Amino acid sequence: MFVQEEKIFAGKVLRLHICASDGAEWLEEASEDTSVEQLKERCLKHCAHGSLEDPKSVTHHKLIHAASERVLSDTKTVLEENIQDHDVLLLIKKRAPSPLPKMADVSAEEKKKQEQKAPDRDAIVRATASLPSCNMDRAVVQTSMRDFQTELRKILLSLIEVAQKLLALSPGAVELFTKANAMLDEDEDERVDETALRQLTEMGFPESRAAKALRLNHMSVPQAMEWLIEHADDPAIDTPLPGQPSPGEAGAEASAEAAAGTSEGDEEARDELTEIFKKIRRKRAFRADSRAVISLMEMGFDEKEVIDALRVNNNQQNAACEWLLGDRKPSPEELDTGIDPDSPLFQAILDNPVVQLGLTNPKTLLAFEDMLENPLNSTQWMNDPETGPVMLQISRIFQTMNRT
Repeated sequence: MFVQEEKIFAGKVLRLHICASDGAEWLEEASEDTSVEQLKERCLKHCAHGSLEDPKSVTHHKLIHAASERVLSDTKTVLEENIQDHDVLLLIKKRAPSPLPKMADVSAEEKKKQEQKAPDRDAIVRATASLPSCNMDRAVVQTSMRDFQTELRKILLSLIEVAQKLLALSPGAVELFTKANAMLDEDEDERVDETALRQLTEMGFPESRAAKALRLNHMSVPQAMEWLIEHADDPAIDTPLPGQPSPGEAGAEASAEAAAGTSEGDEEARDELTEIFKKIRRKRAFRADSRAVISLMEMGFDEKEVIDALRVNNNQQNAACEWLLGDRKPSPEELDTGIDPDSPLFQAILDNPVVQLGLTNPKTLLAFEDMLENPLNSTQWMNDPETGPVMLQISRIFQTMNRT
């Protein structure tokens, strides 16, 4: 019996499921050494009922591996493309290239672009030559606005110290600040929606990855799932978010705090208050927006300087980017420095009776702490019947002293 030589040396024969764009489906047999171009030509003959009307039709179509969503290369073989038995391939017609524009269209388009083009520096100088000069410096205005935000933060830092000293003298101060410390333990920003987390873990995602995805996507399950799928092969997917310690670090910190609490159990109430103040300040430490950190780091900035920029600009990504590209003022160090206690401004604030009365109210202290962390919450505290009058007096005194 005569057997063809190509049959003897042919590779393994695969049965492939082909789907065309018109909905036709069939099984195509191909050996492992068959090129993708040959397989595509056979598929096109099947669609054209045994003949190819256009010799260019092979180059106008492509085969796509359905499982991996990749376009197969015509020059490679079935084996090189790692196609397995019973795989599904899609036969798709390539999108036709857009026709080249005519010369008349090009000229009209260029003319339109020239008409819409912004004037250059020389054109602006010629057009404004007859106008009177003005010495207004935009940089000075911007610096003044920044100085206002910086001074307000300095005032709050110094008033927090004064309020802590005043409240420490009141009876039941330890109990008072213990409750304040407990209130800060209930910070919702660190919590993960348990229902959303359970939905993702039931889909098969690891709990740590699911929690990270939910934090990055504001607890949205669909967006978190999309993020997990997109970053499945990312080697840094299990890296903790900036500002959030790993479980080992968190356990070590908790053990250290527990040991410190045990060793200081017999100390005086004032020392206990000092420790509570430190805990409150540590919990109020700045936490950078994770999405903003990742976006700015993708631009090439270092993580530390990105966090500094977000801290200076209250987690506003655009303002932080301008700060990084600009003169970087105010500096992060300036944010932790209070106002000079001997300055006329601070003395005027402390001499105000409304401020004096408000500093003895624990709610005022918590309001100051909250505004340091979230400046956008200032409006909420301005409308509060207990803290609003204090904030109003501070604002009025600042504006008066700033004008004089």
